[in-house]
Amino acid sequence: MLQNIEALSREARSWPFEQARNLLAHLLKHRLDTDGERDLAATLIGRNKTDEALSTLPALARPVIFETGYGPSGLPHMGTFGEVARTTMVRNAFRALTGDHWPTRLIAFSDDMDGLRKVPDGVPNPEMLAEDLHKPLTQVRDPFGTHDSFGAHNNARLRAFLDGFGFQYEFMSSTEAYRSGRFDQALLTLLERFDAVQAVMLPTLGPDRRATYSPFLPISPVTGHVLQVPTLERNLDRGTIVFDDPAGGRTEVPVTGGHVKLQWKPDWAMRWAALGVDYEMSGKDLIDSVKVSSKVCRALGGVPPEGFNYEMFLDEAGQKISKSRGNGLTMDEWLRYGTPESLSWYMFQSPKSAKKLHFDVIPRAIDDYLQAITSFPEQEPPKQIDNPVWHIHSGAPPKDASPASFSLLLNLVGVANASNKAELWAYFARYLPEATPENEPVLDRLMGHALNYYEDFVKPTKAFRAPTEAEAAAFLDLAERLRALPADTTDGEVIQNEVYAVGKEHDFQPLRAWFAALYEVLLGQSQGPRFGSFAAIYGLNRTITLLEQGARGELAAA
Repeated sequence: MLQNIEALSREARSWPFEQARNLLAHLLKHRLDTDGERDLAATLIGRNKTDEALSTLPALARPVIFETGYGPSGLPHMGTFGEVARTTMVRNAFRALTGDHWPTRLIAFSDDMDGLRKVPDGVPNPEMLAEDLHKPLTQVRDPFGTHDSFGAHNNARLRAFLDGFGFQYEFMSSTEAYRSGRFDQALLTLLERFDAVQAVMLPTLGPDRRATYSPFLPISPVTGHVLQVPTLERNLDRGTIVFDDPAGGRTEVPVTGGHVKLQWKPDWAMRWAALGVDYEMSGKDLIDSVKVSSKVCRALGGVPPEGFNYEMFLDEAGQKISKSRGNGLTMDEWLRYGTPESLSWYMFQSPKSAKKLHFDVIPRAIDDYLQAITSFPEQEPPKQIDNPVWHIHSGAPPKDASPASFSLLLNLVGVANASNKAELWAYFARYLPEATPENEPVLDRLMGHALNYYEDFVKPTKAFRAPTEAEAAAFLDLAERLRALPADTTDGEVIQNEVYAVGKEHDFQPLRAWFAALYEVLLGQSQGPRFGSFAAIYGLNRTITLLEQGARGELAAA
């Protein structure tokens, strides 16, 4: 555990700590009871005495609430993972900053009372869903036949998804919150301040929708549909609204007890106010929605949460990823080729910059993550707390990474023509005789990912070339130098030194042209692993044979 973590947190430069400090300032401004308390907090923190401020000031009346949202009309996806992972990073940074002086909660909120607007692609029994269109998702029958409703099925998938990644959270259902009375007081407040909410919402709408818009979406007592109809009357004394039900005529229902749902922007705002949400992030595409919902929240007497807007991911062509277009990378696809930790690494990097989310980013993400794990123990504490692996692993990253990089494994798979883990482990028997799948589980997992990635992406694109005369001479020289080493040599640095020496003596300018020749002629690609480490695992005799085949142009011919 890092020493004096609160002090380190105040100086940390990584974005989760920046967000944690912003959240702390937000709480001290809005959650303390008196001007005197707020002034004292500002003075102490201004003197870099955050710990004294937190110990001197009274405890907050309730925990600090972090929230993430999920629309259960579809299955969890990359965006779901990214939002929960990043919010968890901010939560952990806040805990470190405040020394756990104030307890925190992370609510994963499912908007499962929303009406089903269209039949999703790729689900069984689509005709069943078509019959249940416009009903709340928790009233739509489950086409999979495993749960009481489609909403319950997708909620279960969400929870299994989050549990599988080890996230610490509290699940909350919109349906349960509306029906249990949790939102009743906030809904009655909105009924009372209906005109103020309309004053916020109507200017954001087009003329046609403005004419019929109401923040309340009543649920038809006849059809069970979530209705988008005007509110004709409001009865504050009875807590009801009157509307025209297409299936039942003029109807009066309470706004409490689950008889209505709110339009999504007022719903978001009401949730912030009712639950006291202190922090919620969202995509850059929702910046305007956050502004509108914040105004509605204030109209309801609440305080909008602190948060920030992350940039959206792009596909291979630089286009915004869209679930409906299917032009992105799915969770299952990433986890076929890479580890969950590498995905968290990718989510950590520059969340306010647009990044490509495609298959070719996975190998680099894995190796960068492994390198960060390796460097963590040697770093000074101020560097450790800004290392992404501190955030990925909640302040306690594993001590060991993998003895081989992912890029090295990819090349080993190709050169060895391996088709299963057992064949790869056979190469490590001499290089790491004590290593087993049980005591090197990270390496074992990476082997499986490397086999999948190589077969699907590397193998189809390999393009060997014949060597030049100068390159062929250098290959043969290197082969002789390796033959002169002890046959049981497994020291990658010793081999790498010979590789460097050959490149310099054969006057490759720049030296990286020598390594490019090794990769292009021997491995059929423009980049590759550290060649000494590769040769140490592949074996000297096999590497010598590979060099001689490359020098004769046999690999390109094949």
